[in-house]
Amino acid sequence: MEYLLYFGITLVVSTLFSIGGVGSSVALIPMLSFLGVGFDIAKAVGLFANTASTLGASVMNVLRKSIDVKQVLPFVFMSVACAPLGAYSATQMDTYYVKCAFALFFIFSATMMLKQKKKGAVTYKKAWVMLVMGGIVGFLAGLLGIGGGAIIIPLLIYLGYDAKQTAITVSFMIPFSTLSAFLTYVYLIEIDWILLGVVAVAAALGGVLGNHIMIFKLSVEQTRKFIALSLYLIGIKMIWSLIL
Repeated sequence: MEYLLYFGITLVVSTLFSIGGVGSSVALIPMLSFLGVGFDIAKAVGLFANTASTLGASVMNVLRKSIDVKQVLPFVFMSVACAPLGAYSATQMDTYYVKCAFALFFIFSATMMLKQKKKGAVTYKKAWVMLVMGGIVGFLAGLLGIGGGAIIIPLLIYLGYDAKQTAITVSFMIPFSTLSAFLTYVYLIEIDWILLGVVAVAAALGGVLGNHIMIFKLSVEQTRKFIALSLYLIGIKMIWSLIL
């Protein structure tokens, strides 16, 4: 019965966060921990849930030809390379102040996204930009266990990127960095493989469902607002966990 509960929670959370193109681990990790799953295991499972949910959405987007795969390959390679470094760093340092900074960053970003009115006009072109972003996102995905979508999406949208296309593209980038970080945790800790399998299936289904809602049911403006709401929830959750 407990695995059925984990399945239901993961399905709901992954669907909601996939609508905004961001990973669900930031909400899933504390939920699993509250239900009695060890924090390190919850963190590893959350990273894999991010991989499964964004991978499911990405497959559908590639089939629809909504993504220029060649343009994002530099991001993918660099994020995969840097994610293990972030995961290892998390075992060697106190991430309290890093989490404080990012909690405030999420709140600020969500507020700026709601205020900015300009339409997206920027496109993904520069390979060096993708390399830099990939390195940063990959390292932070491993360090914080939250995936990189919540970090990179608000910055791109505020700079003028189209909200819906940004969410679609970033959701394709994220599974590579989170999978790389997850594999590092597999080496460092003992994994509950049954829990992992249950969560992975639910996350993949949630990712496909959330992606479908975003593309076919929401406008660009609605997508931007939903992403902002997701960031508020992430920031508030992180602040709450740090206070407690």
